[in-house]
Amino acid sequence: MKFAILLLLLGPVHAETKVVLLGTGTPNADPDRSGPSTAIVVNGTSYLVDFGPGVVRRASAAAKRGIAGLEAKNLKMAFVTHLHSDHTAGYADLILTPGVLERDAPLEVYGPRGLKSMTSHLLAAYKEDMRIRFHGGEPAKPRGYIVNAHEIRPGVVYRDANVTVEAFPVRHGAWEQAFGYKFKTADRTIVISGDAAPGSGIEQQCNGCDVLVHEVYSQAGFNKREPAWQQYHARYHTSTVQLAAIANQSKPGLLVLTHQLIWSSNPEEMLREIQASYSGRVVFGNDLDVF
Repeated sequence: MKFAILLLLLGPVHAETKVVLLGTGTPNADPDRSGPSTAIVVNGTSYLVDFGPGVVRRASAAAKRGIAGLEAKNLKMAFVTHLHSDHTAGYADLILTPGVLERDAPLEVYGPRGLKSMTSHLLAAYKEDMRIRFHGGEPAKPRGYIVNAHEIRPGVVYRDANVTVEAFPVRHGAWEQAFGYKFKTADRTIVISGDAAPGSGIEQQCNGCDVLVHEVYSQAGFNKREPAWQQYHARYHTSTVQLAAIANQSKPGLLVLTHQLIWSSNPEEMLREIQASYSGRVVFGNDLDVF
């Protein structure tokens, strides 16, 4: 059922860590799928991975369903896998909308080279908006519009009382820097692939992790694509058949499919393609699913 929250109990009975799919889409303009974004919510604190189109509204929808850490004013921490537009087109939304809605702390964002430039250009683009909000009579909290952009290297990039976040390089075509992320909390280890082709070392990063959130494309749909698109997707992404092999090596407690390039296929066929050679737990992710 679209937009249904799916609760799968993994690990300790009283686990405090949730994985929330805020957006499972691709560059394709599917109205049922917002742009890529996954939230890790630990003890009421949210950590976003990517911020595709619609990110704040999807977070607000999750908050209305009981996940208070995803209220707009609580969106204070984000990690970006790479700077493709479908993963970053919601960046201005993430900066500005929670500011309007009384976020009273800087937004901390971690990601690859180019993030600082993207950030400064967005702030410059909206300087008139912020000038009027700060000085035009609207009650405002200027601290909520501050953005601290951190350009990272592989390794541990963030740690607090809830999480340790490790970035690792992945293969994504011509991108010189693209990352996946591993989140370690008191009760779970969660690996998020970002956009990644095979050979990205996901097997070693997961290595029995509780949840692996991985991008995927339909093998059946790929077989019907034009050769130029086949060459492109083979360099940038992972097929269902390839992901089954990765999962067999990774052995996650749960495999969650996201950023699904479906084309002429359908969710059921994509699951069958994976389950033909992978017997572990796997789900086809939809926006607002919670694990």
